[in-house]
Amino acid sequence: MVKGKKNIVKFVIDCTQPVDDKVLDVALFEKYLHDHIKIGGKTGALASNNVVITRDRTKLTVASPAELKFSKRQLKYLSKRYLKKQQLRDYLRIVAASQNSYEMRYFSISGGDDADEE
Repeated sequence: MVKGKKNIVKFVIDCTQPVDDKVLDVALFEKYLHDHIKIGGKTGALASNNVVITRDRTKLTVASPAELKFSKRQLKYLSKRYLKKQQLRDYLRIVAASQNSYEMRYFSISGGDDADEE
């Protein structure tokens, strides 16, 4: 019998732009996700379910076993909640960069040149 490799689903949140501008602290964001991610309706069950949050300089990676069916949508929800708590929600948004990654971007604000033409 050959044992199959366990399938692991990885989701990435790229915080490059806000971290480079020193607007967002990745370590605090990682702690927030660690404290608030729910598995089976319970927070604080990451280690017992083999869910791992790793941090690079500007990226957070959440790796979970495929059988848990961990939701990418939950990461977006928690990211938006964190930005609201830090009063950054008016300036940053969470955008899906690929099938299993999100990216934090600034809202693009136009110069308002259209209002001058009367």
